[in-house]
Amino acid sequence: MSAVNCLFCNIISGQIPCAKIYEDQHVLAFLDINPIAPGHTLVLPKPHYPTLLDLAPGQGEALLQALRKVGAAVQKATNAPGFNVMQNNFSAAGQVIFHLHFHVIPRFDNDGLPDWAGKPYADNAAMQRMAQAIASIL
Repeated sequence: MSAVNCLFCNIISGQIPCAKIYEDQHVLAFLDINPIAPGHTLVLPKPHYPTLLDLAPGQGEALLQALRKVGAAVQKATNAPGFNVMQNNFSAAGQVIFHLHFHVIPRFDNDGLPDWAGKPYADNAAMQRMAQAIASIL
């Protein structure tokens, strides 16, 4: 999807309203209209980058600083003892809007939201093979 047809680009430009939480010259944060929990906030760079892999060098620091500020504010405003920061890349990972964005989701003990339930590798050799496969690409 191009920036012209991007829902988030239209929100950034003011063509579509939002419940704005934070804005600076690089980043916009606003409430998700379909929240997982009250206070669920989206944090995104103003330039159009479809995925994290497209983020321009030098843009990550402003985004991370905004995530820290917004995360702390969401946690305090909701009285949540914790929060998740989630980010999906590509359809297979659940990305629906192809403008890089992070979800800040307040979390409470026993809130019924899914936890990160992992599955161990079959054995240490399998884990080492995967580590080598990834490292060889870097």
